[in-house]
Amino acid sequence: MKISLNWLKDYVRLDASVDEICRAITFLGFEVEQVIRTGAPELNHVVVGEVLVRDKHPNADKLSVCQVDIGPAGGVKTIVCGAQNYQVGDRVPVALAGAVLPGNFTIKQSKIRGQLSDGMMCSAKELGVAEDASGLLILTGRPALGTPINDVLPAGDTVFDIEITPNRPDCLSHLGIARELAAWFKTELIYPQEKFRGDTGATQRPDLLKSVRVDAPEDCPLYTAHIITGIEIGPSPDWMQQRLTAVGLRPINNLVDIGNYVMLEYGQPMHAFDARKLGGNEIIVRRAADGEKIVTLDGKERSLNSRMLVIADATKPVVIAGIMGGENSGVTDDTTDLVLEVAYFKRKSIRWTSRRLGLSSDSSYRYERGIDPHTALEAAYRAVDLILEHAGGQVVGPSYIVGGDVPWQREIVVTHGFICEKLGFTIPEADMEAAFEALELAVTRKEPTEGRGTAWTVSIPSWRDDLDRPIDLVEEVLRIYGTERIPAAVVTAPGLAAEDDPVVLFNRRVTDYLVGHDFHECATYTLRSSREVAAWVSQTAVAELALANPFVDDQSHLRPTLVTGLLDVLKLNQSRGVAVSRLCEVGRVFIERNGQNLECAAVAFVMADDADRKWQRREPADFYAVKHHVTALAAAGGIDLNRQALVPVTGSYLGWQEGHCAAAGEMGQGWTARFGLLNLAMVKGLGIEGKVYAGIFAILPEKLTGGLARRKYSDFSLFPAALRDLALVVDQDTAAETLRRKLAELARAATGGKFAVEQIAPFDVYQGEGLPAGKKSLAFSLAFRAPDRTLTDDEVNAAMQQVQDKIVVGTGWTIRK
Repeated sequence: MKISLNWLKDYVRLDASVDEICRAITFLGFEVEQVIRTGAPELNHVVVGEVLVRDKHPNADKLSVCQVDIGPAGGVKTIVCGAQNYQVGDRVPVALAGAVLPGNFTIKQSKIRGQLSDGMMCSAKELGVAEDASGLLILTGRPALGTPINDVLPAGDTVFDIEITPNRPDCLSHLGIARELAAWFKTELIYPQEKFRGDTGATQRPDLLKSVRVDAPEDCPLYTAHIITGIEIGPSPDWMQQRLTAVGLRPINNLVDIGNYVMLEYGQPMHAFDARKLGGNEIIVRRAADGEKIVTLDGKERSLNSRMLVIADATKPVVIAGIMGGENSGVTDDTTDLVLEVAYFKRKSIRWTSRRLGLSSDSSYRYERGIDPHTALEAAYRAVDLILEHAGGQVVGPSYIVGGDVPWQREIVVTHGFICEKLGFTIPEADMEAAFEALELAVTRKEPTEGRGTAWTVSIPSWRDDLDRPIDLVEEVLRIYGTERIPAAVVTAPGLAAEDDPVVLFNRRVTDYLVGHDFHECATYTLRSSREVAAWVSQTAVAELALANPFVDDQSHLRPTLVTGLLDVLKLNQSRGVAVSRLCEVGRVFIERNGQNLECAAVAFVMADDADRKWQRREPADFYAVKHHVTALAAAGGIDLNRQALVPVTGSYLGWQEGHCAAAGEMGQGWTARFGLLNLAMVKGLGIEGKVYAGIFAILPEKLTGGLARRKYSDFSLFPAALRDLALVVDQDTAAETLRRKLAELARAATGGKFAVEQIAPFDVYQGEGLPAGKKSLAFSLAFRAPDRTLTDDEVNAAMQQVQDKIVVGTGWTIRK
């Protein structure tokens, strides 16, 4: 944001040096990126002269030989000149021998095409005061001959290029910075005084604008329109042009310049319509239709959609609201009647449209960061004043004010003791009150408190929407009191003997494990798009995990899984020809359960087909490989996955391939794990080649205990195990784990605790000839062991017989012979 010092002095008396002002701006919390000085540099030996004689050069058609009187600076000089825009009697800048012009151009006496020239008559560009090089700078007001040119030219300006922090949109204006400097230098702030206060008189011109309608009040809470007739388009006054030029804007005409001037003064964008060009004499603030077109002021045709806000007449959109006008919507040289729009558009709508169209402007920049709707009318009245003063005309009715924001009222209660406690040193109460007053933070009530000093109730002005907590007022007091006045003190920081947070320990353990197994650690965005959440999770998650005010459309939802981010990374690497097949990430995920969003610590990984050309390839990933890794990750969170029931995942929830993946646990238990093959069609739809296996483990932070239980030594048997095999014929869809658990239950009951059932594991599955249709055979190995003896066949056979007798009761299973 470029701020003109000359402009600032309209609102605040500044006697400080430029360096002092830069220092003040910095200590107020902004960064001065650059200081630019405009106007003519110091020009020695350049004076005012008058052309007495202008004769044609004898040896050149386009040159003239002039006699120029420079008065007491040297009398009459002969100067050869090629410009054509001057006449005898004009007074012009004359650079004499020895003068050094911008660009280190030294003037000396020389012959030009055989004719001696004692110097040079100068253009504005040659003096460094403007870009006009078409002819000599003709001096108005007939200054005295021989006067140094620096005494004649307008004084230059100092421009501060300031980086405004996003939380301070009120300072995207000269009044905003002036308000800050007035508080710092403890001087009065002078506001512009509007003469026009909304009175349109008796004249009514509904033929120019008969109605204003707002169809999208949620994005345009306030819209105002004033009609001014009988205006005359022309150049804006010199002082306005100089100020706009100083801050980097090109003067166009009085109407356009006034709109830009008030925007830079108040921070309120506005737009002037040629009333004759409004079809149907109507203004409608509405959403565009899908595919609707508009040609903007930059000459480009843009296609709109139904989420974009436009200002339209009865037949077409004429402005992209808050961003840029249409090519034929603004004023032209023959405009005589105008409609002045000043409105308040919501920042979310303007930001989305600006990003989608790739179109930004000074207007959208301010709307995106937030303007003060409570000063919109004040800015409109200021613009009307300037139009009447510099373009003539008359304000007529009807005027329109559609909508209006909620009346502003915000108060914060803060005590002297609270501010001193947070600052770490004491500031007198009088200095704190002075800081509030300087910043126009009105103290509406003062009450004594016990042990905390005075309690102030501070009324927050509408332009300071960033102030909403007592701690915010602590910062305001310190800014004005001065951070350089913080007393020097020894910093004391007591040591804290504490363990790392359990989440940190968990993250460290799982990261070490995965990196140790050749996984590449990734860090992806914590926000995902609604389209992705709907495709990979559910519509319920779309509703529950949506942000209230997302910055961009593709980061609108909290992430429910880490897997989708890892797939993005995998796709990127594949598209770049990078042979990476193992990726992992640790972070937070948000899992929706019964209308509640649970924030969980999570770890996930993906294993893709190894596309690298190698002499020897590693074994491809499969279900059991990912199960092994997830089991280890769950163990790092204190969960023994081997003791948990695994269930097959059905449907495409979270993008799993049905029949090739499993799940354990649920958020009702405080944790969940899923692993297996990702849905082939969905992975291919992302543009990823080959199969991708994945695993994810998520757990509530309160379920993590930090350190894992240490394993203790326990005796083991030195005697051999007794092994038995058992094959069962079961339904084709019966899971092996179901049989294993039932066998374990019956075997432990059969041994009666006399010896241990050490292991029950499946080792064979058979389907086909010799078995009924819809059936399969599952064979299990059972291992028994006693701690104090070698088991006899009779003992083991008796236990096995009980198991065989009971396993078939009520289950429909049979022993395979």
